[in-house]
Amino acid sequence: MTLALVRHGRTAWNRERRMQGQSDIALDPVGEAQVEAAGRLLATAVWTRIVSSPLRRASQSAEIIRRHLPHAEYRVHDGLVERHYGEADGLQVTEAWERWPDQNYPGAESVAATADRAASTLRELLRDDADTVVVAHGTLLRLGVEAVTGHPCSRLSNGDVVLLEGSEVLGYTARWLTE
Repeated sequence: MTLALVRHGRTAWNRERRMQGQSDIALDPVGEAQVEAAGRLLATAVWTRIVSSPLRRASQSAEIIRRHLPHAEYRVHDGLVERHYGEADGLQVTEAWERWPDQNYPGAESVAATADRAASTLRELLRDDADTVVVAHGTLLRLGVEAVTGHPCSRLSNGDVVLLEGSEVLGYTARWLTE
């Protein structure tokens, strides 16, 4: 099976370089255009379903993509929610890094726990018999791809689409899909 991993479109907090974590922020107009482009790109293939994080920026992105994939089933999966950044939530990235250079934010979900949750969710979706569009968050998707493939994954920009393909026996690979 194949997963098309889509990072949600841009929000005001992305534009301001703020740590969003599990804060429920809506897309801005640029973010809507980004996922509209991702939807057009994804419409060139057949997808059985769309699964998204429950956070508004991801669910809004999924709804926009869904207009291009009208026959795809849609559901929300709590395992796709972004990492909780604890006290760093809402801070500008530079301020959070100045306060906590080790990025060990008080009250945050650990990187290891986020990676485990992301990998578990992606593996669950890969085991299902459905080519699936997964709409979620940058840190969660990057850590999940790294855990599932065993290879580093570069930062995903808003609206990026990454294909995760393979099998548990042969292993998984990730590749960026572009227009």
